[in-house]
Amino acid sequence: MDLEALLGMPGVAGVDEVGRGPLAGPVVAAAVILDPNAPIEGLRDSKKLSAARRETLDVLIRERSLAWALGFCSPAEIDRINILQASLLAMARAVEALSVTPELALIDGNRCPRLAMTAHAVIKGDSRVPAISAASIIAKVHRDRLMGDLDAQHPGYGLASHMGYPTPVHLEALERLGPSPCHRLSFAPVRRAAERMQVALF
Repeated sequence: MDLEALLGMPGVAGVDEVGRGPLAGPVVAAAVILDPNAPIEGLRDSKKLSAARRETLDVLIRERSLAWALGFCSPAEIDRINILQASLLAMARAVEALSVTPELALIDGNRCPRLAMTAHAVIKGDSRVPAISAASIIAKVHRDRLMGDLDAQHPGYGLASHMGYPTPVHLEALERLGPSPCHRLSFAPVRRAAERMQVALF
């Protein structure tokens, strides 16, 4: 069945995750079932939107969707099962948390988590499927807020500005301070910093 036919089905959930690449913080996934009777203009891949626009759309998605939910995988889980499996698990948790059970889940990317319903992977789905775009937006907004909270708890790394990604500022802070409890010890730059500081690895 082609994508247009899938999009025409009732009860379709779009699913996406953010936070695979950072050295710190959780992976955050979202699942969204849009209401065809309450369209939302301007849904796009969250990376192509300004922070202010994402915030505005985040409110609309939460208000107008038939259902939405978030799922998470912690840094400790990422270290234990690897980032790919953690991303799939976070997406499965988001779908399972929906207040409405979807008939079909459309997953951004090329792999599907294990779900109780039919699922299809959609390459570049966050640009092609409005419900996946919506999921990418609320996941991104929520994760950015979490990283702001983690920045307050673990000052000195600049987490609120780079969201945990391996920027020069972040890498320099890791060299100077070593890893915090919110860092992913299985990621090479963090592991090297932990070894230098003689921090126990997972």
